[in-house]
Amino acid sequence: MTATRRGLLGTAAAALPLASRAQQPRWEPSRPIALLVGFAPGGGTDIISRLLQPAMQADLGQPITVENRPGASGTIAALAGTRAAPDGHTLFMTTVSASAVVPPHMNPPPFDIHRDQTAIALAATVPLVVVVPNSSPARDLRGLVEHARANPGALNYSSSGVATQQHLAAELLAARSGARMTHVPFRGTGQAVNEILAGRIDLAIDTFPTYLPHIREGRVRALATTMPRRIEWLPDLPTVAEARFPGFEAPDFDANVWYMLMGPAGLPAAVTERLAASVNRALNDPTLRPRIRDAGFIPGGGTSADAAALLRRDAERYAALIRAAGIRME
Repeated sequence: MTATRRGLLGTAAAALPLASRAQQPRWEPSRPIALLVGFAPGGGTDIISRLLQPAMQADLGQPITVENRPGASGTIAALAGTRAAPDGHTLFMTTVSASAVVPPHMNPPPFDIHRDQTAIALAATVPLVVVVPNSSPARDLRGLVEHARANPGALNYSSSGVATQQHLAAELLAARSGARMTHVPFRGTGQAVNEILAGRIDLAIDTFPTYLPHIREGRVRALATTMPRRIEWLPDLPTVAEARFPGFEAPDFDANVWYMLMGPAGLPAAVTERLAASVNRALNDPTLRPRIRDAGFIPGGGTSADAAALLRRDAERYAALIRAAGIRME
């Protein structure tokens, strides 16, 4: 057989799998989908899940039920999602904390963040905002820090769990400013809101959408955002960096939270692609997209490969931060 003939046969053989894949019908769910959320109702993960739910439900042709399973910094729901059958009917809306940061530092790790989960699509990203109760004497971030310095350990701050972005941001602020504060973790951001509103928690550095309605209604006082630049929703709100606390600007610490739709390992490519397309279609819906932005989210999108790359990149950079801060999982 000539080299040319062998080459032609090889080319034809290589094309067969592509043709076969092209002829395969598009995957569609055959029964209702469970969407697991690792935090209590009212937090950012719950909000973005419920915003996307109706549009994805209509697109996929099956009911989608949001199931809140709070605890362990969001890893309870993530673990359940990784253990689900890889058929596209059990998914989980996760965060950078629950799927990239916390699991590797638990003893033992509940799952391997790269081997045991399939990144489907980035749903959204949100800034973090520094808020205090209206009863707080602090009128700006510097005043808050000076009060914390004068009363070491007296001020407490909330988070949705150990080593979540809220916890890491507060630890970094304390380290950079020389203030010592007491960490009070909750099972979700929604639970912490009531404590802030009641004045029982002194400070939160938390997801912006969770507190945006309360900021707009004057129920809490926003002091700063942890993003490198001022945010579009509150252009008069200064950044932490503007208060001259270094370390809150990219690439040093771009303090935000992302939300990502994920499934278990072994999710077939056709299923992953169909679900990613549904997320993108929902995010680009001309009616829904403005609602997502108005709620304080920066809409995501992109491919599953884009989502997997973000997962890997943030896992690496936050691991370095946790080691530097000496944070240990309980």
